[in-house]
Order: sequence, then structure tokens, then C-alpha cells
Amino acid sequence: MRFKCNSKNEEWEGTISNFVEHNNSYEFWVKSRSSIMVVFGHTTRGGFACMPDFKVGCHLTNLKDKFWNTEQLVEVLGVVDGISVSNALYALSSKIHI
Repeated sequence: MRFKCNSKNEEWEGTISNFVEHNNSYEFWVKSRSSIMVVFGHTTRGGFACMPDFKVGCHLTNLKDKFWNTEQLVEVLGVVDGISVSNALYALSSKIHI
């Protein structure tokens, strides 16, 4: 699945691959300027995304809330990767049911 990303100064494309639904979580790869394995799940406090290869994770809200999710992901991943993962989650919002 392809998706588009943009920041104040630039635009780029990303792809989502290897999407796997587990019992209580989802796993997939986001490929844009780097390749990031993402594990998305849900707790009583809402959603979360972990990027084990980067040794980071954060709480998220509704996957269609790009503003909040981007803010959280940029804080742990940096601008380009945070925007890429946020847009990937937005693109997957109809496939993720938690």
C-alpha cells in the first residue's frame, strides 16, 4: 500500500508492507526514507506504536488524528520518520480494528 507524506518544505512517498494481524496487535513495515518495523496495539489508555529496532514507542490516539499522532511520533522518531509512520497509520485506519 502506498501513501504520501509532507512536511513544511517537502513531500515524499512511502509504502506499507508485510502487514500482519496478531491476536492483540498489528505488525507492519513502513518504508520511506528509512525502513521501520511498527507494532501497533491498544491499552486502556488508547493506542500505542512501538518501533523495536529504534528502541522507542509512544501512546497514540484515533488513527485518523494525524496531528496528535504526528506530534507524538516525531518526538520519538524525528521529523521524517515520525511523519511517515503517522501517515502510514492513517492509511491503515480502515484495516486496524482495536
